[in-house]
Amino acid sequence: MEEKKRIIVAIDGVSSSGKSTMAKQLAKTVVYKYIDTGAMYRAVTLYALRNQLFEYLENLENEMNNIKINFLVNPETGGSETYLNGENVENEIRGMDVSNRVSEISALPFVRAYLVAIQQNIGKEKGIVMDGRDIGTVVFPDAELKIFVTATAEIRAERRYKELQAKGEKVSYEEILDNIKNRDYQDTNRAISPLRKAGDAITFDSTNSTVEEQDERLLNIFNKIVYG
Repeated sequence: MEEKKRIIVAIDGVSSSGKSTMAKQLAKTVVYKYIDTGAMYRAVTLYALRNQLFEYLENLENEMNNIKINFLVNPETGGSETYLNGENVENEIRGMDVSNRVSEISALPFVRAYLVAIQQNIGKEKGIVMDGRDIGTVVFPDAELKIFVTATAEIRAERRYKELQAKGEKVSYEEILDNIKNRDYQDTNRAISPLRKAGDAITFDSTNSTVEEQDERLLNIFNKIVYG
């Protein structure tokens, strides 16, 4: 079966809904480039934290050109990892310190404009799977395949809790649940590029679905679009 065309797959959804896991697997299966836009905002958040910029966020605008974000494949795991100015920060950006502040950074118009321009440039050649909050609505409104992933806050908190526990972080389920609910509110109510489902996006509710079921469903939809 010959591929008829290369497309852009835009996967949006709420925090910790499994969209990144789904996006990574699809990209790996169909040999597309995977871009985690959430990691880009987390990297900027980490930069702001390290440089004590949260008290004076207006100063961050002057720093944006000094923030270089790259994704490199780990040869041992085969997974894509996030680099901030040449440093692997994949684990650090997933911690609660960054999680608690990333919505503030994501709401800044100059941050979004800077990162969206990078994301759109990456997508010019197509053949990418990109996940985030506004990929199908703002970054690639004409994407051939748009997915919106959701799940209950409680299920998402439980998944996140187990993930952080496995990494050795000491956090409580209640703290994570509060963080997720706050992020949902901030993401859906911010003035710039709020989280919302694109009109032509397909909803995936991952609350009661296994990862394998979601992956199979997404791959089937992808194949119908690409191969007809």
